[in-house]
Amino acid sequence: MEGIVAECLIADRGYDSDAIIEQAMKQGMKPVIPPRKNRTRQRPYDENLYKLRHLVENAFLHLKGWRGIATRYAKNSASFLPAIQIRCIVLWLNVS
Repeated sequence: MEGIVAECLIADRGYDSDAIIEQAMKQGMKPVIPPRKNRTRQRPYDENLYKLRHLVENAFLHLKGWRGIATRYAKNSASFLPAIQIRCIVLWLNVS
């Protein structure tokens, strides 16, 4: 995570470790990671902010539905990035 600047670190329970949370806080990020069920001391987290993670996961799911994106048909970043942007526009238009 070094070199990454963000307000929050949103992750699932698999990333609930003291080292990750400590590193995020050291970099000035607010960790939004639900605690594992077997933690002796359950940590509070912003549940409403964590729900937004679902939107990002769904966007990746829809992007992988396009064969050209899933198989990385465009081999260079100059053509892959516009392909991603076009698909995101299509997703946004379908949602709106």
